[in-house]
Parts: sequence; C-alpha cells; structure tokens
Amino acid sequence: MTVASKVKQTIATLQGIKSTLEIYAAQCQDEEAASAYQEGSRVVSETASDLEKRLKTLEFEEPEYRGL
Repeated sequence: MTVASKVKQTIATLQGIKSTLEIYAAQCQDEEAASAYQEGSRVVSETASDLEKRLKTLEFEEPEYRGL
C-alpha cells in the first residue's frame, strides 16, 4: 500500500467518524454533550481537510501516486 493510498484511507475513515459524531450530536438530549460532539466533528473535519491538502501536495510532488 502506497503512502497516497494510506492517506486516502485515513481521509475516508475521518469522514466516517465525522458523520458518526454528527449523528450523535443530533440524537443527544444533553446540550453539553451535543456541543462536545459538534466540536469533535469540527476538529475531525479540519483534520480531514488538512490531509486532503497534503494529499494534493503529495500527488503533485510524486506523480506516480496520482490517481491511486
């Protein structure tokens, strides 16, 4: 497994985690807990976004990883 494919897999996992946190926030009765889930979702989203930027850089610098 290449570095690029590992990064893509990590991004997909983070997107799944973000979705799960959003579901928990929507279903939660406790406002403080819902807020914590929303904050966690935001942080995970930012992390995934940062990794997507890094992936683009990786694909630019290492063309052999493009499209894998």
